[in-house]
Amino acid sequence: MNKSTTHEITLLTPKPRRGRPPKVSRDNPDTRAELIRSGLEQLTEQGFASSGIDAILKKVGVPKGSFYHYFASKEAFGQVVLQNYAQYFLHKLETHLFDETYLPLTRIRHFVEDAKAGMIRYQFKRGCLVGNLGQEVGILPDSFRPQIIEIFLSWQACMARCLNEAQLLGQISATADCDVLAENFLVGWEGAVSRAKLVQNELPLENYYEYFIAGLPK
Repeated sequence: MNKSTTHEITLLTPKPRRGRPPKVSRDNPDTRAELIRSGLEQLTEQGFASSGIDAILKKVGVPKGSFYHYFASKEAFGQVVLQNYAQYFLHKLETHLFDETYLPLTRIRHFVEDAKAGMIRYQFKRGCLVGNLGQEVGILPDSFRPQIIEIFLSWQACMARCLNEAQLLGQISATADCDVLAENFLVGWEGAVSRAKLVQNELPLENYYEYFIAGLPK
């Protein structure tokens, strides 16, 4: 569920030698951003365990020496990529769920429509990076577990705030536990994203949204 920004890479030589990746300045600030962007694509499509550094470096045209100039290890790189994705998705949630020009439950619909469009744009090759890594957590370095939990809690807080506003406006029951509902939404949402990626269409996202809305206590 992902937008990316392409950065210009400064080459040290006007024409790279045939058969070799272009050399990139170790001090070029765009190089780090390009590595993160490339890593985001790779990890979103293939997960952490199946993603090799070499493929990421080849795509950006960065030698391993330069990679380790920016990141101490694959683990450190993965954590930075994960945090960048988390911030991107948090911004997406806030954009839709905090948009007071619409009723709260309509905002959730807008978020779902945006997510559907994003999956279609990337031909259902990319899912949710955080959800993907959450499924891999048993084989990931221990440092990933608290990071993933914290990210999910930040997303959950956005949904809970939106549902609390729906509660104040009488769209859902005054006795509803919005924190639990928000957690349930995200748990189910990650499953719907995985299924959409599997079947390569957006219907699981639509079905899940309809199921969630219908199940809200009125």
